[in-house]
Amino acid sequence: MLTLYIESLNKCLMKKILKFIKWITISFGVLIVIGLIYIHNLDFSLNEEAIENAFADLHYSPKENFIMVDDRTIHYVAIGDTSNPTVLFVHGSPGSWDNFLGFMRHADLLNNFRLVSVDRPGFGKSESGMPERSLQQQAMLINSVLEVEGSSSILVGHSYGGPVIAKMAIDYPDKVDGLIFVAASIDPELEKTKWFQIPVHYKILSWILPDMLYSTNEEILALKEELKKMEPHWNKITQPTSIIQGKNDNLVPYENALFGERVLTDTEPNLVIRDINHFIPWENPNLIIQETQRVDSLINH
Repeated sequence: MLTLYIESLNKCLMKKILKFIKWITISFGVLIVIGLIYIHNLDFSLNEEAIENAFADLHYSPKENFIMVDDRTIHYVAIGDTSNPTVLFVHGSPGSWDNFLGFMRHADLLNNFRLVSVDRPGFGKSESGMPERSLQQQAMLINSVLEVEGSSSILVGHSYGGPVIAKMAIDYPDKVDGLIFVAASIDPELEKTKWFQIPVHYKILSWILPDMLYSTNEEILALKEELKKMEPHWNKITQPTSIIQGKNDNLVPYENALFGERVLTDTEPNLVIRDINHFIPWENPNLIIQETQRVDSLINH
């Protein structure tokens, strides 16, 4: 009898343990699904009120604009006197226009330039999660901002923004006054596909990524071939050019700067190589400001 009683207690206890494990498993699964949905829909873009607040203490008011080009929506923010030369900032991958917020508030730049920063296609308010894999298309879409603004520009491109501004200079030279490459991914031989990039390319897994990371994955997977297509055309770039690169960059090897020096045969790029990392716009903004002013001085001589 005692044996049967113990067995009965064990069965009852086991059922409760299994029920508890099942409850924990279901709850954990629900939390994971909620977390993935939340992450997938993350949006770091500043809303209109936040934009106004960011520039509230300045003499200039920002202009936020959306333009439609070939069924794509491109968003950008501009500030400063329209009679001044334009500087257009192009962010990396991932990123958004407000990566350059500090520059757009900078007194010296505001006093001398019209400052424009764009959400590249697939990021921010330019249809986040709808990537554009073609550098030619990216260049065309971002050049449309300059068409609307009615100006040519000094282009500043960080990371993936580097090849984008190079393609703009190749395809739309009359709209480009100068270029500043900042930790730019421009050498096709240095582009390496990571093992984890391939699975999330397919729809069965891609849904788990936030929109901005999906866009990042897609355009970076295509970047090597896009850079190869662009490689024969670098000698078409004749505008004053700067290349800023960190020796301690773990994301974009500093040899990209040496590639730029080698292929920019019809201009003499100024190389600014320092013992710094990839995050130059945030940690070493003075280098970008310095080179923007240097390039502008060359344009106006």
